[in-house]
This record gives sequence, structure tokens and C-alpha cells, in this order.
Amino acid sequence: MNFKAMPVLLFFISWLGVAPAAANVEVLACEPEWAALAQALGGDKVKAESATTAFQDPHHIEARPSLIVKARRADMLFCTGAELEVGWLPLLLQKSTNAKIQPDQPGYFLAAEQVDLIEKPVSVDRSQGDVHADGNPHVHWDPYRLLTIAVAFRDRLQVIDPENDDYYQRRYEAFASRWSDAITGWEARAASLQGVKVFVHHKNWSYLLDWLKVEAVGDLEPKPGIPPTGAHLSRLLNTYKHSAPMMTLIANYQDDKGALWLRDRAGIPVVSLPFTVGGSETSTDLFTLYDDVLTQLLAVP
Repeated sequence: MNFKAMPVLLFFISWLGVAPAAANVEVLACEPEWAALAQALGGDKVKAESATTAFQDPHHIEARPSLIVKARRADMLFCTGAELEVGWLPLLLQKSTNAKIQPDQPGYFLAAEQVDLIEKPVSVDRSQGDVHADGNPHVHWDPYRLLTIAVAFRDRLQVIDPENDDYYQRRYEAFASRWSDAITGWEARAASLQGVKVFVHHKNWSYLLDWLKVEAVGDLEPKPGIPPTGAHLSRLLNTYKHSAPMMTLIANYQDDKGALWLRDRAGIPVVSLPFTVGGSETSTDLFTLYDDVLTQLLAVP
């Protein structure tokens, strides 16, 4: 045998018949932040992809055929819950016919069910706009709640794939250590933001502002989910003309017309922020997402 030819022969055998090991658990996340968390905790044992992009409003998505196919092959569904996906997730689950990811099954995981929610309405009716009966669903903007969600998701991975429970524990410990260190750094950086007043477009940022002790004094939406009107913006302007907020915060998938109207008339800077992973060039994971948002907030003079 020509032993010099062995490396070439082994290469072609590998190329023809040996593929990289498949992930143990396929996770379909409803939003990019949960795909990022699932991948961080699951490592090479998990393949996570998001049903939505960072430039889509997760309230308003269609259960497209391509999305149904992804749901059909998923081992786990990782969504926000608290009615954020109520307009499309039930149909997606129904059309998928995938028993593993239906409610009350181990493969069905909602982040909002793992933590307490803020801004729970006393009562709900259609006249109030797009109100979430269970509370504000945008929990990924509280780093402490996110860590609690990570614990619960690690536990669920260990149920779905018990053979790798030690692996998932190690992945969680590494993530939690790095995340806790990051929180300390973020809080030190953001100390100067305490007490700052802002306008918001929708209550996307409530958990972030609560964490940073920033005060939202006005919402550009007259009611949740209702686009800003000239009359409503004028009322905001008149109310705060002597103590204008430091900035107006919008997610960069939102229409900025109302925020620009206020900027042009009152000089209130508009800060368009990535709401989730992938929302900017630098927001490639949860850590860089938080870094990017804090950097932009602190850059406002």
C-alpha cells in the first residue's frame, strides 16, 4: 500500500460519507433574543433559529409555510409568551402538527412564565388598545430576569436531552458567571442615567428603564399599538415644554415620524435602538446587544 496516499484517501472518505454530528435539540425561537440564549446555553448540542428578525414587530407576524416547516421539525419552541405572539403562534402550533412543542409539553417553553411581569392592567378591554392582560412581555430587557429565564431553560434542556445534563450545566455556569460580571459593568457605566426622563414609542423599554432607574414620562402612542397622532404629540409637547425629556427612545423597527416631529419642535434627540440581537452590526449576541444600547444612551449629550 502507498502510505503517502493515505491522507488524501482519508480526506475523500470523510468528504463522501462522514458529516458533522447533528445537534441533539432543534430549537425554534419566536424572537432572536431567545435563539441567542438557547444557543449560548446549548452550545453544539443545540441548533437554534429565530422565527422573526430584529427588524420585525413580533406582535405582527404571519405563520408562513416556511415557518410551519421549521416548527414541524423542532424539538423545542422558545417564545416570549404573555400574548406577545398571540396573533400568530396558535396557528403556527396548530399547522405544525408537532406534538413535542404543544402547550403542556416539555418542548413548549415561554420566557414570561418564568418571571414576574410588570405593568399588569387592572382590567382589559378593546378601548385600551393593544394591552397585554398578563403584563409587559418584553422581559429580555431586565438582565436579572433574563438570568432567571436561563436557569429555567437549562432545566428544560436537561429534561429534553438528559444524556447531556452535565454539559448543559457547565454551559449555564459559564454563561451565568460572564453575565453576572457584565451586569456589574453595565450598572457602573449607566449610573449617570439614573433619574433621566425620556419619552418612549410603545412600552418596549419598560424593563430596561426600570432596571436603570430612568423615568418614562410619556408614550408617543396614545394607546398601546395605536400610532402617534398629531393631537397626542402636541399634548405631550405642551405638558413637558418647560422640562423636556432628555431623549425619545424608539426601537429601530418602529416608525420614527412621531419622534422626529418632537425633535424638530422641541429639540428632543431621537435614539433609535436595536431591540434584539441582530438589530445592529455590533449586536451579535445578548452581551453586545446590551453593550450597544448602553453606549447609545450614554452618547446623548
